[in-house]
Amino acid sequence: MEKIALIRPSIKYKNQIKSYRQEFIDNHEHMDGSSLLINYEDITEWIKATKRGRKLATVNKGWVPADAYMAIRKCDNQLVGMIDIRHYLNDYLLRIGGNIGYSVRASERRKGYAKEMLRLALLKCRKLDLEKVLITCFKHNIASAKTIIANGGILENEITDEDGITQRYWIFTTK
Repeated sequence: MEKIALIRPSIKYKNQIKSYRQEFIDNHEHMDGSSLLINYEDITEWIKATKRGRKLATVNKGWVPADAYMAIRKCDNQLVGMIDIRHYLNDYLLRIGGNIGYSVRASERRKGYAKEMLRLALLKCRKLDLEKVLITCFKHNIASAKTIIANGGILENEITDEDGITQRYWIFTTK
């Protein structure tokens, strides 16, 4: 795996963000941890929305403040994934969504990027004074479960609803 950095969404990456979004659309996949990029054809508007989402005063009603990051491969400056860090949990996030959501584009999977993205995000969680974070995944998403466990995730339970079975893992950010 090549080294990556988590950076905030930037207009500099507009074409890569468009391509990232399109890859998920073409593959009919969920784009978790991307601050609802799927809903934005206008990338500039999406970048603005991620900025508004950082603060309680400007976040969408019913949402919690969150930091959006792009995982950029350092050797070629390419976007390989996205990850969101939610500053605290509301009822929905505590039950299903968790503190962190992430995705890796299909063409970059099975290279260790998700594991490294989560590791880097946990370092950022420490700076937010989050002693432990909740991360969830569908039970059938074995790759995501392995990523969470590799970063110290401890399965608390599983919740079944109309969408399927969600596994809820806690990770302590302090060593």
